[in-house]
Amino acid sequence: MRAVLFLFILTSGLLTQAMLLRAIAQVTSDGTTNTIVNPNGNNFTILNGIEKGNNLFHSFSNFSVPTGGSASFDLINTPNISTIFSRVTGGSVSNIDGLIRTLNSSNPVSLFLLNPSGIVFGANAKLNIGGSFVGTTADSVVFADGFKFNATNATPPPLLTMSVPVGLQFGSNPGALAQPAAGIAVQGSGHNAQLGDSLQVSGLNLGTRGLQLQPGKTLALLGGNVALDGGLLSAPGGLIELGSITSGSVALNSIPQGFALSYPNASSFGDIQITQRALASTRDLSGQSGGAIQIQGKQVSIRDGSLILVQNRSDQTAGNIAINATQSLQIVGKSPDFKSSSSLVNETISSGAAGNIIITTPQLNIDQGGYIFNRTFSAAPGGNIAINTDQMRVNGFALGDPSPFRAVSQILAASYATGKGGNIAISTKNLSILAGGNIAARPYASGNGGDVIVKADTIQVTNEGAPKGLYFSLLSTATFGSGNAGDLKIDTRTLSLQGGARVSASSIVLGNAGSLTINASESIDVNGVKDAQNPSYIGTAVRPVFGVSRANSGNTTINTPVLNISNGATVFVQNLGLGKAGTLNINANTLRLDNGASISASTKAGEGGNTNLQLRDLLLMRHGSFINAEAGGSGNGGNITINAPIIVGLENSDIIANAVQGRGGNIQIATQGIIGLKFRPKLTSENDITASSQFGVSGTVQINNIGVDPNSGLVQLPANVTDPSQKIATGCAGSEGSRFVATGRGGVPQNPLQQVTSHVYDGLRLRTWDDVRDLSAYRKTGEVTAQMGASPEMLVQATSWHRNAEGKVELVAAQSPANVQPPLTCAALPNS
Repeated sequence: MRAVLFLFILTSGLLTQAMLLRAIAQVTSDGTTNTIVNPNGNNFTILNGIEKGNNLFHSFSNFSVPTGGSASFDLINTPNISTIFSRVTGGSVSNIDGLIRTLNSSNPVSLFLLNPSGIVFGANAKLNIGGSFVGTTADSVVFADGFKFNATNATPPPLLTMSVPVGLQFGSNPGALAQPAAGIAVQGSGHNAQLGDSLQVSGLNLGTRGLQLQPGKTLALLGGNVALDGGLLSAPGGLIELGSITSGSVALNSIPQGFALSYPNASSFGDIQITQRALASTRDLSGQSGGAIQIQGKQVSIRDGSLILVQNRSDQTAGNIAINATQSLQIVGKSPDFKSSSSLVNETISSGAAGNIIITTPQLNIDQGGYIFNRTFSAAPGGNIAINTDQMRVNGFALGDPSPFRAVSQILAASYATGKGGNIAISTKNLSILAGGNIAARPYASGNGGDVIVKADTIQVTNEGAPKGLYFSLLSTATFGSGNAGDLKIDTRTLSLQGGARVSASSIVLGNAGSLTINASESIDVNGVKDAQNPSYIGTAVRPVFGVSRANSGNTTINTPVLNISNGATVFVQNLGLGKAGTLNINANTLRLDNGASISASTKAGEGGNTNLQLRDLLLMRHGSFINAEAGGSGNGGNITINAPIIVGLENSDIIANAVQGRGGNIQIATQGIIGLKFRPKLTSENDITASSQFGVSGTVQINNIGVDPNSGLVQLPANVTDPSQKIATGCAGSEGSRFVATGRGGVPQNPLQQVTSHVYDGLRLRTWDDVRDLSAYRKTGEVTAQMGASPEMLVQATSWHRNAEGKVELVAAQSPANVQPPLTCAALPNS
């Protein structure tokens, strides 16, 4: 509604002025620059002016060209000039619905048309000049020597200048006659091009319609507001500049194509509306150059199948499509016949590389089948897509479009030949891909695909709201040909997938799939399904839609504190062809699977994929969830490695590395505690860990419990306890002459808590004695035992003898009571 109101106010105000002008002379001189206007019906011949070097100055009180009429700048008297500066000072809108041309010049001549009151180019407006064209509602043109050719102050300066223009100065209210500020409008019936996601832009035949320049020149429109309402702009191999500025100045920089604009001193911008199949194109049928397009404004809107196109047909690298919108960029909708989407397209069909698409805006919205395409249809590489924004939304589809692929809103970098596709780089705070929207890099032939790199604070990919059929909200790299897919790398705080949405790197035909890496500093949530065959997923896969593919799947690596997979969603690496499945690496604190969720590394015939889970805290599987590295057909099961302090499997949740004809995979689990899950030779209705093969060799399952053993470090005590009373000496042998001498405390404190200090004796401080020797050599670590003196050996006299049974002689003594050991005592013995 706002866009419609804007166009109504802009065009109705300008057209009202134009209708009034039809009743008066359309092209008239204001007498300040020696300009002569010779009318002939609706045709006006303009002569003389003031010539300064290569510059020619004209000044008009009114400048409008009626339908079928012309305004001809005849340079018969000034053939050597290269630039015409013309201003309109009378306060009336310039309505151009006829031809503006230059005659009798020795050089390609560029033309500046300056009218602060506004300019309307009707559907029949045409340009036939040899150089560049700048139509502007600026107040003045600023030159290198400081001179200003002013349209609001027509007082003739004493001398005009021969220096080059360096800028355009805007007042506080360009186009002041209309409210709001009138600017520049270009009207027309729209382009007739056809545009699909797999076809180069074709059918673009302008004939003589619209504002067209000679190849390699600049077509610039700068006003308070700019509207292309079905209008057509063509600068083959040159530069198109669309700028909406409400105050400040614009720098004019000389380039081979004419003039490039920059906005270092612009204080505020207006809106740019491109509607009703409007066109800005630098397609060059002569094949001299690719051209470039730059758009600068506050709110930029591209709608109704309107097209911004750079198509390279040369052997040189094309220029960029650069859009800088200080508030928002909207790319919305399709043409009524669905043959063209509202779009930005930079493509090459020749030996020269495609240019880039560069977008800088706080808010980007692509909706209802809008496109951003960068493509190569040749051996030359495609260009890149670079987006820098705060809020980015790729949403929905074009309701009623019969083609599901062309209907979805999308950002695509693609290769349709041998050239490598370009990359997509997105930097944003919040990225939303909704209701079937796509962001993808894809090769469709033998050329390799580009990478997709996304840096965002939050990413939401949801399929909710998408219609039935082949509509999936998607962030991916994928190959539909023999070329390899690129890699997908995501850095974000949170990533959320819902309702059958997909984040993937995959192969559909013959090329290898790329790898997928996700770093989420807070969490990843993968939830739900679109239907039973289409779950939400993160993964890399080879899924050939026809024939036999030996392509390999890439790796999937996920780094995040929390990974939640629920309600049938899955995270995987997969190969349904003859190639290898990749490796799935998950590094997380907590991994939760619930309600039929899965983690999978599977293959149909090749080597099974591997799953490596490194979890700091917890693995929790509930309600029929599972982790598998299964292989179908002749494929071997993959390996599963899990390292988690706690592993819980409940309600028929399983860990599987099974195979059919091939070898079962290996499962290695390191944990401090595993709850619910048990090893079983085959799947049951319980919580299983299995690595079986239906017709081949089963794999192995190894579970290492690495919890703390409470008995570790304890010493085994002896079973037989010895009575300690038998280890104590009860007395001192009197024959040993033992004694006990007390010599005082020395360095021993009176109690264990008293600090050992020095003493003062007779006025002298006496320190305690310290033994500074190394006593380690004297220390023994052997068992301490009580030492008892040996009893003196007593001699016994024999009294008889006899021979024993063995024939040996034995001496015999009479029994004596003196053999009894006297008891040990500490009593003093009498002096001898």
